[in-house]
Amino acid sequence: MTRPVQPVGRIIRLTVVLSVFSLPVPCFAQVKIDSVLAYKPAQPGVDIDTPTAEEIPNCKLEVERNEGGSGWALYSPQGQILRRFMDTNADRGVDEFRYYKNGLEVYRDLDTNGDNEIDQSRWMNTAGSRWGVDSDGDRIIDSWKIISAEEASREAILAMVERNEKRLAAVMLNVEDMKTLGIQGDSAAKLTARIKESSQTFRSVLTNSKMLTPQTTWTRFDCSMLMPNLIPAEPGKTANDLIVYENVMAIVDNAGTSGFVQIGEMVRVGNTWKVTQVPQPLEGEKFELSGGILLQPTIAGGAGLTQSMSPKMKELIDQLGALDEKAPQAQASQDEITKYNVARSQLLAMLANEVTTDEERKNWIRTRLEGIAAATQMKTFPNGLDEIKKAEQDLRASKADNELLAFVAFQRILVDYNMQLEAAAPPDRTKIQQSWLKALEDYVTEFPSAQESADAMLQLAITYEFNGNVNESKAWYTKLIAAYPQSAAATRGKGAMRRLELKGKPLALAGKGLTGGPIDIAKYRGKVVVVIFWATWCTPCTEDLPQIQQLYQTHQKDGLEIIGVNLDSPGGPIQQYLQNYKVNWAQIHEEGALESRPAVEFGVISLPTMFIVDRNGVVASSSATVDEMKKVIPDLLKK
Repeated sequence: MTRPVQPVGRIIRLTVVLSVFSLPVPCFAQVKIDSVLAYKPAQPGVDIDTPTAEEIPNCKLEVERNEGGSGWALYSPQGQILRRFMDTNADRGVDEFRYYKNGLEVYRDLDTNGDNEIDQSRWMNTAGSRWGVDSDGDRIIDSWKIISAEEASREAILAMVERNEKRLAAVMLNVEDMKTLGIQGDSAAKLTARIKESSQTFRSVLTNSKMLTPQTTWTRFDCSMLMPNLIPAEPGKTANDLIVYENVMAIVDNAGTSGFVQIGEMVRVGNTWKVTQVPQPLEGEKFELSGGILLQPTIAGGAGLTQSMSPKMKELIDQLGALDEKAPQAQASQDEITKYNVARSQLLAMLANEVTTDEERKNWIRTRLEGIAAATQMKTFPNGLDEIKKAEQDLRASKADNELLAFVAFQRILVDYNMQLEAAAPPDRTKIQQSWLKALEDYVTEFPSAQESADAMLQLAITYEFNGNVNESKAWYTKLIAAYPQSAAATRGKGAMRRLELKGKPLALAGKGLTGGPIDIAKYRGKVVVVIFWATWCTPCTEDLPQIQQLYQTHQKDGLEIIGVNLDSPGGPIQQYLQNYKVNWAQIHEEGALESRPAVEFGVISLPTMFIVDRNGVVASSSATVDEMKKVIPDLLKK
């Protein structure tokens, strides 16, 4: 019965000794704990619990039988599950390898076809949600059955770091995906061209990048969009509704230095998210400027567009398509990108003048000015702010479209502020910020019905709160909630108001625990509790940690407890962080990161955010600092 085993890859059949149909219990003794522990996850980087050499003799290996099959379960000396290897099809061979962390299954390897090879791998609970297929047994995922947008961005970065084009292909949109989604027309042509060039782009990026090294790690998913957008089915563009993220960035770390890698546009294909381009590091003066394809506006007319447009219009669209196909690549200089941006802007302006309906004209103008605004802030459009100001002046003079005017005016305010702030000496920044706040207030007054006003109000409220002007901040949060109650900005505003008014009120906080069941602060009644909203990428959180741990060590015996609320994206190194820094208090973690339910419910706008709650469950401070904790906690513990 005793057979050799290997850590990963091909399975040397670990025959199940006890099944509902076969051998008696005494044969179980032939399987040793060391043999079970020799098996490792087929995919690298899985954080699992493993007993030390000293603990192994006290571990317990038990036979299990249930409706799902029969096999072994390995328990730690403390009685916590470590491994569970099962025969699920009664063929007397293990085909399901489950691995655990803190009592939760975090990873599972599967042999689904009985060929003694791991062909599927699943990540679960605190390890994420992805489910991959390795069809050729080379330990590289060939395709994904399930993967979130956050996890797909992480996979894309790991593929670049490992210089593994096959790994990238598994999360990159392909021709079959486009058929499944029903992408048509110009969008399909552009995406197909991008796919065909992906191998060359992949090699070019890696050749020229100094940021992507073997030491580079993915830190988190970031996007200017608060939520994905739905693109409705439209003749000539897509046969089905599409769910899309645009302007996705991956934040990476290189030995303590953060960097940004442009992931770009992502689209959902069934239960998976796919990137639509090779990731591009933003470094030095050379980077690829690549806009989204799927969220570009289309001209009215759908499938009959070619027949209904003028010859001039068709010529301009063909020129725009040809220009975009030759968009600057990773090796392009800032001057080359600038020339591209200017040429594109000129074509978009001509298209806006050529169309025959107001709606078409507005779409082309918005696209043009949005591009100019982005390029200006990246220093790749000369006199871009002047272009935006001129467009605003023309719209004011014509008095034709107040909605478009509101959009352009908001772009002008943002670009102007960012440019001034970047160029200013530190002593001048306060004055510039005051001017910006005044501009936002004037904007809200002039455009009370514009959708951009909700964002302007949120910016005002957040900035005043950061500056310590809580009353002014509350006033803007209140206006935002009243004026735009259904907006995403208002939802965050409601949470912020709740947080700002917590002091002296009972705190209701409950959520999914990182290591299992629910966590509810109500069960901590009689304790003094510190609630800490944090993330592994938050430097101030890590800087505060030693002092907080000292407070906890000193006062836990007196009734101090801490509840962490982690705001990492899926795949973040939460467990590794907790182990490295020896953090041992309870943790709430729910999907969504900074947009997760706990973060939004309290309008969290910076990390760390800390509450102090007394023994009666009443909030003593809703914006605590470490210094305040040192003063307040000893007093509360005496009561």
